[in-house]
Amino acid sequence: MTQRLLTALLMLATAASAQHRVDPRNIYHRLIVVVPLVGQGTQADPKRPQYAPAPTAPKATSSAPGAVASASAPTILAYMHTLSDDGKYAITEFVAQDMAAFQSILNDKSLTVFVKGTCPLSHRQQ
Repeated sequence: MTQRLLTALLMLATAASAQHRVDPRNIYHRLIVVVPLVGQGTQADPKRPQYAPAPTAPKATSSAPGAVASASAPTILAYMHTLSDDGKYAITEFVAQDMAAFQSILNDKSLTVFVKGTCPLSHRQQ
């Protein structure tokens, strides 16, 4: 009886630890967008893709024990871009934890937007 129980527990532990981690490229919501560049190119206003968050100074974190982070509006967590040949546009991938962060981008009808994972192949080959 003990040997069967030990064998069953060992098999269960092996099966539970066999799950693969999710690839980080598939964790958050992503958009690929062709956007114009904005900004003056100065340290205070660097050139960046439209809708990309401006760089900010690091915020001081609360070190009080039991401090709870306040709920804030969904934001863009990260972006990566490649400039066009003329330097006026960028193909940009925006990353956010919630699709609500992309609402202003999705509402802008002047942009070419691809929602990663849902765009049909025919749209990508234009």
